[in-house]
Amino acid sequence: QDQLVESGGGLVQAGDSLSLSCGVLGRTVRRYAMAWFRQAPGKERQFVAGFDWTGGNVDYDDAVKGRFFISRDLAKNTMSLQMNSLKPEDTAVYYCASAGGRTPGRPAESYDLWGQGTRVTVSS
Repeated sequence: QDQLVESGGGLVQAGDSLSLSCGVLGRTVRRYAMAWFRQAPGKERQFVAGFDWTGGNVDYDDAVKGRFFISRDLAKNTMSLQMNSLKPEDTAVYYCASAGGRTPGRPAESYDLWGQGTRVTVSS
């Protein structure tokens, strides 16, 4: 059974860095588009960063561009999100997602597999 498992969340201070990891089980990262989403309290889930099935066409939401960096490790079959210069407004539950479609883009409904989420809290 396909599964995504996030790890790496926690409580940090503004300006700190944090790295999230997404372990992929049952499917190969090499063949799937993947992305990170986040959901803050009382808000809808929103796209953070993602890439298409080739690992290219990397896209970032404007709110994180230049601070967050998404990557994949084909050997480990994982995806990561390096988050730098964290801000209190980055506080959210972060989800990794995988899509059977080659270029799913930003809409959450384009992704068919989701992890359980990992909480990131940034204090001011």
